[in-house]
Amino acid sequence: MSHIALVTLVVRDYDEALAFYTGALGFELVEDTDRGDGSRWIVVRPRGTEGTGLLLARAKDEAQTASVGAQTGGRVGFFLHTGDFAGDHARMRAAGVRFLEEPRHEVYGSVAVFEDLYGNRWDLLQPA
Repeated sequence: MSHIALVTLVVRDYDEALAFYTGALGFELVEDTDRGDGSRWIVVRPRGTEGTGLLLARAKDEAQTASVGAQTGGRVGFFLHTGDFAGDHARMRAAGVRFLEEPRHEVYGSVAVFEDLYGNRWDLLQPA
């Protein structure tokens, strides 16, 4: 096994999730395939990378809908690395991304916690 290819993120709506991840976060759309049953296979990932992608999966039932925005129990569950912390932080703020704290400079790097459109917590992190 060489790497984790995809991580599923349960979302309320395909198009709103796609707009947030490609617009506010600047991810690239890798695939958007209609599966013929009302569902879609949508993969996004940070622009210019070949690493792990997010599979945006629309909630199908009450249990899945209840998990939207709480897939990691309120903890930071996603870690977005950057080589330009200040630039990406400013761009994301300008795009309306909600940061929960001011940037911090720790021994491991510069970091700030933000929420996606559903409330999932992410670290924007430039490793030291």
